[in-house]
Amino acid sequence: QVQVVESGGGPVQAGGSLRLSCSISGYTFTRGCVGWFRQAPGKEREGIAAIAPGARGTMYDDSLKGRFTLSQDDAKNTVYLQMSNLKPEDTATYYCAAELLVPCNRGWFNKAAEYVYWGQGTQVTVSS
Repeated sequence: QVQVVESGGGPVQAGGSLRLSCSISGYTFTRGCVGWFRQAPGKEREGIAAIAPGARGTMYDDSLKGRFTLSQDDAKNTVYLQMSNLKPEDTATYYCAAELLVPCNRGWFNKAAEYVYWGQGTQVTVSS
């Protein structure tokens, strides 16, 4: 059984940093895709980044402009999203999602329908 659990969210001041974690059990980091999404109040969920654990390939939404960085720890089956220079508009619930077989592709990495397993989300609140 696959379980996705996010952690690391919380309040932070503008300009600060946070590292979110996504731990996935029942999944081997040899293929597939792990994506990060966020949803702000009153807005649609948007895909922001993804990593193909097998190939260690990463991809990001262009709007992030290098502020967010993905990494993985195979021993812990965990993907990290390092967020820096945070802005109030980054305030949202952040979700991790997994597709176990198909490697990430820039054509779909930010599309929620392509992912099968989802975590419950972790709240990030950036104050000005």
